[in-house]
Amino acid sequence: MGEFLDLSKWARRETFEFFRGFDKPYFNVCTTVDITPLLDALRRHPDISVSLAYHYFALRAANEVEPFRYRLRKDRVLVHPIIHGATTVMLPTEAFTFAYFDYLEDFSDCVAGAQLAVDCVKTEGGFKNRDNEDDMIHCTVLPWISFTSFSHARNWAREDSVPKISFGKFVRQNEQTLLPISVEVHHALMDGLHVGRYLTRLEELLAAANQFVKGS
Repeated sequence: MGEFLDLSKWARRETFEFFRGFDKPYFNVCTTVDITPLLDALRRHPDISVSLAYHYFALRAANEVEPFRYRLRKDRVLVHPIIHGATTVMLPTEAFTFAYFDYLEDFSDCVAGAQLAVDCVKTEGGFKNRDNEDDMIHCTVLPWISFTSFSHARNWAREDSVPKISFGKFVRQNEQTLLPISVEVHHALMDGLHVGRYLTRLEELLAAANQFVKGS
C-alpha cells in the first residue's frame, strides 16, 4: 500500500501546494538516450524483445528515483514502495490495448513476465484499462516517429498523477543508436531536477545493459 509523505517536513511543500491548483499541472521533457549498449547486448539474445528490454530499464530507473513513486491522494502524497509496468500493445486489427506487468529486479524475470502479459492481451483482444490503479508507470511506443515533442490525452475529470513515458523510432547518429523518449510528470510531485535524475539514471543503466542481459 505504501506510506504517506510527511508534508510538514517536505522541502517542496510550498511548491506542491502551488502546482496542485493548476488546470494543467503537468510538464513534459523530450530527449534521446543512447541504447547502443543495449542493442549490442541483445544481439546474443534475439528472442528478447528490444522494446520490453528498454521498458525494463525505464521502469527500474523510475523505481530508483523516489518521486516517480509519488501519487496524489487529494491533498496528500502516497509513496508506493514499488511501481509496475503498463504499456500499449498494437493488436492485429490495428486497434491497441494495454498490457500490465510486474516490475521485478531481475532483468530476465521481468522481461519474461512482460512478454507473457503482451502475448496474453494479443490473444484475448479487447480494451484493457486499469484507471483505478496508480502503482505503475504508463508507457507507450511510437516506433514510426522519431519525435521531438509529445503530449498526452488527459481526462480532466479525474486526478491523474501517474508519470507517462513514451518511446519513439530509433535514430542513427554516427556510431550510436538513439531512442527518443518523452517523460511527462505532475509538477506538484516533482521538478525538472527529478526528471533529470531519472534520465541520468536511465542512461547509466542502459550503458551497463550487458551486465543485466548476460544472465538471460
